Amino acid sequence: MIRIAIDAMGGDFGPEPIIEGVIQALDERQFFPILVGDREQITSILPEYYLDKLEIVQSSDVFSMSDQATQALKRKESTIYMAVELVRDGKADAVVSAGHSGATMTLATLRIGRLPHISKPALATLMPNKLIGAKTLLLDVGAVTDCTAKNLYEFAIMGEVYAKKVLNLRRPKVGLLSNGEEDSKGNALTKEAFKLMENVPGFKGNVEGSDIFNGSVDVVVCDGYTGNIVLKASEGVVSTVFDLMKTQIRKSIPAKIGAFMMKKKVFKKLKEKVDYAEYGGAPLLGVKGCAIISHGKSNAKAIKNAIFQAIDYNDKNVNEAIEELLTKNNA
Repeated sequence: MIRIAIDAMGGDFGPEPIIEGVIQALDERQFFPILVGDREQITSILPEYYLDKLEIVQSSDVFSMSDQATQALKRKESTIYMAVELVRDGKADAVVSAGHSGATMTLATLRIGRLPHISKPALATLMPNKLIGAKTLLLDVGAVTDCTAKNLYEFAIMGEVYAKKVLNLRRPKVGLLSNGEEDSKGNALTKEAFKLMENVPGFKGNVEGSDIFNGSVDVVVCDGYTGNIVLKASEGVVSTVFDLMKTQIRKSIPAKIGAFMMKKKVFKKLKEKVDYAEYGGAPLLGVKGCAIISHGKSNAKAIKNAIFQAIDYNDKNVNEAIEELLTKNNA
């Protein structure tokens, strides 16, 4: 049974939504959670029924969102350090954290370590697209801001494998984010990466920003600086569109009636499509073991789905498949 180390204290709202998410996950899937955090707070929230279904590792030092990621290695008694260390020591197969993402990425990379043929890990996230039931995997979204062409090539390999194994896509299409679809477009970095990525089985060439959302490709590769801007800009657009819709609906009685009639079907489906809680978290691809980084504002549903991601990642041997494809392509 997979053992998952969970930073029980790292989210914006304390341990309550994290523990509730663990409970929901335990009710649906088989795994063994190791909660790292303040034992007294955890047991005050956790129903007694679940006490023998998990382990609690005591830690009262919580790495806050305002702390510098560079301090992560020094805070050896912090919840996130101890959770990552459980994976490093082989006591857990995966780590899930809704805490400081920079600290989690730093510790996972330096303490757990990278896969043998990976030079830098990549943080991947699922973006909504217009196709029914489909999502687009975008990477990197913040792990590596200054990339080399080799990094982007490795991201493409990792993204393709993740799309096959976890998203269950038989032949995922991979695109390189650029300022135009033509092979000649891009900057020095993407032009060099393009040549390397031609060896990636599912590579379809350059794609533009709109292709992230129109479903023309399944995986979009970019450097972490660009990806993080795309991610946050997209979140801002979604928030603004919803706010504008609410404002316009309030101004008109017919609009209110129409909105009421569409609430359960149209708006509910739309919210599910763009809600990060539906995806759970972002996998840090390229590290040994598995690290899932959830949004700081994660609710119980998001934590549950992040745990499910970790279970699927482990069950489907994602790391082994990444190494196999890299070895084959570089032979």
